[in-house]
Amino acid sequence: MKKILVTGGLGFIGSHTVVELQNEGFEVVIIDDLSNSSETVLEGITSITNKKPIFEKIDLKIKSSVEDFFKAHNDISGVIHFAASKAVGESVENPLLYYENNLNTLIYMLKEVLDLQESNFIFSSSCTVYGQADTMPITESAPVKPAESPYGNTKQIGEEIIVDTCKVNSNLNAIALRYFNPIGAHPSANIGELPIGVPQNLVPYITQTGAGLRDCLSVFGDDYPTSDGTCVRDYIHVVDLAKAHVIALQRLLNRKNDSNFETFNVGTGVGSTVLEVINAFEKVSNSSLNYKFAPRRKGDVVSAYANTTRANTVLGWKANSSLEDAMQSAWKWEQKIRNL
Repeated sequence: MKKILVTGGLGFIGSHTVVELQNEGFEVVIIDDLSNSSETVLEGITSITNKKPIFEKIDLKIKSSVEDFFKAHNDISGVIHFAASKAVGESVENPLLYYENNLNTLIYMLKEVLDLQESNFIFSSSCTVYGQADTMPITESAPVKPAESPYGNTKQIGEEIIVDTCKVNSNLNAIALRYFNPIGAHPSANIGELPIGVPQNLVPYITQTGAGLRDCLSVFGDDYPTSDGTCVRDYIHVVDLAKAHVIALQRLLNRKNDSNFETFNVGTGVGSTVLEVINAFEKVSNSSLNYKFAPRRKGDVVSAYANTTRANTVLGWKANSSLEDAMQSAWKWEQKIRNL
């Protein structure tokens, strides 16, 4: 049974990936600093899988703590690195926080991974590396443009750091998964997106507004060159996304990778406007959502949705859930945690 480290493993995508890893028989160790998550997520993971993963609360910005962890766990066969700050708007307001947290932690992790017997590394990247792409859908060969936000820039620089490290360390095998917009929750409603404070992402703000926690949802921009004037994104169910990480890890463990650094887009291949997401929520919840239009938000691109051909054919993965499936699971989760 291979031991896999998942950093940020109590976060939204991380916790769902831990579930899928344990379902596939992996032994999982979680590192999380609980800055944007809760230790109660461990209970949700355990209730789904009937197995409690090992958990260590560590701040990965502290280099000595990272070194101490790997001294105690030198039998790790793969690392899935989620731990990072992730809000576009916040990164515009506080860029140094993002550069420190997202880049230093990656460097400290890679230094330790190079010394492992099996150096397999999955990087949580993002479609933000493409900036505003010239054509849709976006393929992996699309040029990486100047980032629209410090968050997006940390993902670009993160990939560059891994590429440069792979060039001089043939024992390191890495995959960057460039995913689009993860939404939804586990069908059990035992884990889901649990933002601390005001949600930075669209769907939890929608569900919290639907649950009465927020008075009104602000839709940033109604004058974009899209079908209804609102931004277009590729919304992928978090369980589909989690499964992509497991498949990517197995690709590295089984030495199926074509090179020691690979990239894959992970999305549905379908672009949805903000209003279409709102409409999907209203349909599955059988209610009307209170929303208003607000000025455009800095850092937001007009449109981003994936060409998933490479992930489908080379990686052997594809998304199975619809937008309505994802919104239904997100609403079920919100209702459960709010006792609605």
